[in-house]
Amino acid sequence: MSQFTVSGRFKTRHGWQSFERQLDAPNEQVAEEWTVSRFGAEHGLDRMRVDISEVSAA
Repeated sequence: MSQFTVSGRFKTRHGWQSFERQLDAPNEQVAEEWTVSRFGAEHGLDRMRVDISEVSAA
């Protein structure tokens, strides 16, 4: 597995909040999916409220 950095923003009641997360995943698509999934689990956000702008290998 490779390490990826996923960056973007998510919608809060006060506007958009930027984020950057690093995680291990087999490829970029899985890294993006796991990031969206974690935001849903941790913050109760719908997928439409998470906007991923970049996925890069670290």
